[in-house]
Amino acid sequence: MKVVGTRVNRVDGIDKVTGTTQYVDDLHLPRMLYAGVKRSDYAHAKIIRIDTKKAEALEGVKAVITGEHYKKKCGLYLEDKNFLAVDKVRYLGEAVAAVAAETEDIAKEAVKLIEIEYEELPAVFDAVKGMEPDAPLVHPDLGDYHYAKVFFPKAGTNISNHYKLRKGDVESGFEQADHIFEHEFKVPHVQHVPIENHSVIAKMDPDGTVTVWASCQSPFAVRRTLSVAFDLPLNKIRVISPAVGGGFGCKAGTTLEGIVIPLVMLTNGRPVKLTYSREDEFYNAFVRQGLHQTIKTGVMNSGKVVAVKNTLIWDGGAYNEYGVNIVKAGGYSSTGAYDIDNVWTDSYCVYTNHPVGGAYRGFGMSEIHFGIEQNMDMIALELGINPIEMRRINSLQAGSRNGMGQTIDQCGLLECIEKVVKHLDYDKSKNSENNDLVKGVGLACALKPPFMPNNAASSAIIKINEDGTAHLLVTAMDLGQGSDTVLTQIASEMLSIPVEKIKIKTGDTDYTPYEWQTVASRTTYSAGNAVIKACEDAKSQLLDLAQIKLGIIDRDLELEDEFIVSKIYPQKRIPICELAVGLSMEDGSGIHGPIIGRGVFIPDNLRNADPETGLGDNPVLFWTYGCHGMEIEVDKRTGIIRVVKAVAAYDVGKAINPQLLEGQIEGGIMQGLGTALWEELKLKDGKVLNASFTDYKIPTADDIPEMIIEIIENPEPKGAFGARGVGELAMIPAAPAVANALYDALAIRIMSMPLTAEKVLKAIKDKG
Repeated sequence: MKVVGTRVNRVDGIDKVTGTTQYVDDLHLPRMLYAGVKRSDYAHAKIIRIDTKKAEALEGVKAVITGEHYKKKCGLYLEDKNFLAVDKVRYLGEAVAAVAAETEDIAKEAVKLIEIEYEELPAVFDAVKGMEPDAPLVHPDLGDYHYAKVFFPKAGTNISNHYKLRKGDVESGFEQADHIFEHEFKVPHVQHVPIENHSVIAKMDPDGTVTVWASCQSPFAVRRTLSVAFDLPLNKIRVISPAVGGGFGCKAGTTLEGIVIPLVMLTNGRPVKLTYSREDEFYNAFVRQGLHQTIKTGVMNSGKVVAVKNTLIWDGGAYNEYGVNIVKAGGYSSTGAYDIDNVWTDSYCVYTNHPVGGAYRGFGMSEIHFGIEQNMDMIALELGINPIEMRRINSLQAGSRNGMGQTIDQCGLLECIEKVVKHLDYDKSKNSENNDLVKGVGLACALKPPFMPNNAASSAIIKINEDGTAHLLVTAMDLGQGSDTVLTQIASEMLSIPVEKIKIKTGDTDYTPYEWQTVASRTTYSAGNAVIKACEDAKSQLLDLAQIKLGIIDRDLELEDEFIVSKIYPQKRIPICELAVGLSMEDGSGIHGPIIGRGVFIPDNLRNADPETGLGDNPVLFWTYGCHGMEIEVDKRTGIIRVVKAVAAYDVGKAINPQLLEGQIEGGIMQGLGTALWEELKLKDGKVLNASFTDYKIPTADDIPEMIIEIIENPEPKGAFGARGVGELAMIPAAPAVANALYDALAIRIMSMPLTAEKVLKAIKDKG
């Protein structure tokens, strides 16, 4: 291969580093109005009265709306939300009313003039307590909600989904075990903090067509949700996502889009813009759900795990339209990267009066692996087994049956472990020249599948231009992960057209073809396969015409360096550009017309798992495996952890672009270290206490350790050129690897994330 597998520079790189790329907030449309939002002061309260008269009377205000304007619920998997609260509010900061005004200042002033009377209700701030029978109900009408039938809400409770996994006989496994261990772990809410805040502009044409410019990962999913919410046919909604400045899942669903659309229905064709402040991001964008995790493990003297029982209780926040799928994902991956015969998992999504939970890079996986991987180390040390050997004993391998009962075809996990171990210095002295600094080494494994419906489809179109260049059309969005470059490389490889001669166009539901969503680390696999098929279609058309022109049957022709060439007589060739708009005959007639390749992809034969057991023979598209190792220094005087070296190894199937792949993994390590050491959304009675970068700390350049990346390539049979997704997995093992390194350094085990200096210092003092 000439292009796939090479270090092609980003096709969007120059535009981004020169500031040419335009994001939604950069757009300014003629006669544009600005939206302001009135938000709830209560975490849970009944709305008694809303008075908007003063706001409506303010000069410069063009429209004012409340939840009464559109009361229909919507949601991606569970239709449980309104874009503006109806009858009651369920979290502090929830949108209750909105205005459109000539300027942002007028909009803000108008919002202040809206009067709302509430009756405060008992609230739920703890997901475990929220499951109790007498807990206040966040959604009393849950039993009436529409939902995808792979989820299991419990009417009359706060449980929006109860996922069950039952493999083997877990009680027999515990009876068989020589040892039984039980551990609890907690993971807090965190924010995604993308560089680009959420932003949207919408306008309505006289014929009722609504155009939405949104910084969204999944334009077609947004279009569908808005269609349901506002009873608009799909051909009357156009969603354009010009560019996305980071998403990590928080731009996968709909947020502020549904606030702006009812406004533009009242503004006589004038567009309306709404951009979140950074504080809004912390309150009103999706947050990563909190988790309370209990793991009971039955183990033989040899270290072989024979039974595991998991209870996962997720704090889904006020609306769980997306969160129910995270809970399912966490449940069916709850054995981690290990081969265990007897498994029992209950995974619950629980409504609370906290900010709304949603997708976050590798959703569910970082949360459960924080416990799973510490649990493995804790058991190993109790049994006197090296933690690495413990993993060798229990790791999934090709031919294993995972927690869902699916037989694993490819698994390079053991190779990943050995690669990481090779770079970690386990024998180095724990004491540095400074006796206050103690060194530690830790390791953690992880697995991740793409969490998606079985029928998540992709499509692509390739158009050959008259000069031999091409346009590639997809709706897979480049969030910074490099999909524009990777998909262009795939097209280049297939058509022998150089990367620089292919222009990729994305993110316009009227003009780019369908893509389910840009989530789940599935873009290279699914959209990549669609691009391959589109190119095969175009290639077939080119060969059909070339065989007429050259008088050589198509099976003896191939594409090479922008030409269609005879395999037998290489001197017989024709440039691709000569056939771009069809074949011109000697008599002046033409054949075929423009070359336009069409490719579609849908997973092959994926089937739902059994709803009672979670088991299935082919429930998941593919699994990716990896391992992190961390070397740390801990300052005993302050409790501060500094990560000195991070080693990561992943079985990626095929590295389409090794340069971008390494970048993704490096980014994943840093995001993982952020949640491991600093990041936590501080909540008190539903109020976010650290809604700014002053108080919510994320990693900086100073925190980057030495990084070693190892790439393993065991081809995924049905992946594009053998590739499988890795972007999300890259952050998952980071936190437990640091936690295990902390124990290695000081024999301190902290069961809740993040491992802040305060917690570490307290643990040092408690230990004496």
